Amino acid sequence: MRLTSRKGESLAQLLHKEGISSAKVLTAIAKTPRELFLPDALKHKAYQNTALPIGQGQTISQPYIVARMTELLLESDNQVQTVLEIGTGSGYQTAILAQLFTNVYSVERIKTLQFQAKRRMNQLDLHNVKMKHGDGWLGWSSKGPYDAIIVTAAAKSMPKELYQQLNDGGRLIIPVGEENQQLHCITKRGDEFETKIIEAVRFVPLVAGDII
Repeated sequence: MRLTSRKGESLAQLLHKEGISSAKVLTAIAKTPRELFLPDALKHKAYQNTALPIGQGQTISQPYIVARMTELLLESDNQVQTVLEIGTGSGYQTAILAQLFTNVYSVERIKTLQFQAKRRMNQLDLHNVKMKHGDGWLGWSSKGPYDAIIVTAAAKSMPKELYQQLNDGGRLIIPVGEENQQLHCITKRGDEFETKIIEAVRFVPLVAGDII
């Protein structure tokens, strides 16, 4: 399948108006057919700027949040080449990352979602993504350290394993909280971690140890 979508172009224009300024991110959004990542009954809502259910109690994130989190990675002080994604889900965020970074590693705890996402990467000829069925709280240490880590579910507390898998100068983008969630941008500076709160968000919870 060729990476192109006329409706995606309209979505990119909407996101630009919402404050997304990275031309690279907007181009990736414009080229990616979001309907491919949705159940048939919801494909007509693919280009709405909203999160949507994908089954198994999971959602495909709002396009604005996908774009904003990706943009934060591109704004890193270091050149980002290798990215770890925690929570593959439908694979939509994964597909955006794969168009912008050299190597993408993605961990998903639900096997059926991982299988579907892997098939979509093949359909889109995105072959720089490696996937693992496992506990996202533990990351994927054997492939690290990473220039950046992006977490697509909300953690009650910071997963310490992920800190240890960041390169110096690397960024961790993660939603934190339960009822009141905030998107955190954490940068590793030697043995210290600098945290910046970006904005309020709403994600499904990051579940630890429950691999299905």
